[in-house]
Amino acid sequence: MLVKNRMSVGVMSIRASDSLQHALKLQKERNVKILPVVEAGKLVGIVTDRDLKKASPPEAIPLDISEVLYITSQIKIRQLMTPYVYTVSPDHTIEEAADIMLTNKVSGLPVVTDEGNIVGIITRSDILRTFMSFTVPHKLGYQVAFSVQDKPGAVGEIARLVRGIGGRIAYLLGYSSKEDPTYRNVHMRIYDLDSEKLPGLLKEMEKKCKLRYVVDPFLEKREVYDA
Repeated sequence: MLVKNRMSVGVMSIRASDSLQHALKLQKERNVKILPVVEAGKLVGIVTDRDLKKASPPEAIPLDISEVLYITSQIKIRQLMTPYVYTVSPDHTIEEAADIMLTNKVSGLPVVTDEGNIVGIITRSDILRTFMSFTVPHKLGYQVAFSVQDKPGAVGEIARLVRGIGGRIAYLLGYSSKEDPTYRNVHMRIYDLDSEKLPGLLKEMEKKCKLRYVVDPFLEKREVYDA
């Protein structure tokens, strides 16, 4: 999935010459955590809720409202903003955006065209919601995790067991085991499966893989074998 399919558009921005007071007002009114700084339509920096909080007068200092307003009106965004901003294009993938955020420890990325125009913003929350959407409604079906030898067709054998008793697979996610690189850890969501057939399925799976856990989100039941 591409960033342009999940980003927030109509992003509230701010100018470098605007005051801290103005930024705080926008943050409160619009409930935003990231404000791109834009000049002549081009992205020149970014300020976050953390930047604004650090620059605001500490609550422990006894100031009346007029003093607070004066101080925050004198501080300009250019003094607070980060001028070198990590960005993505609308055609970056969600996985690429997530990797940039994790690597650089940032909570959001402005989405910028090749011409330098900001067209949206993508945040950690957007990415989390995207990955959750891949797994279909969270109360549907069974979540099953297992480890299987990393060889051609091993995961396919498990999938055939599920389909052979009428179950459907919403998704399969696999990755190499850190403990033993010759094995893969696999997470699978199964739905349209008669609950009476689940024990038999698990028994057959144990002949071909090592079960790690089984969760029924709807009934809030779980069996942990080896998480």
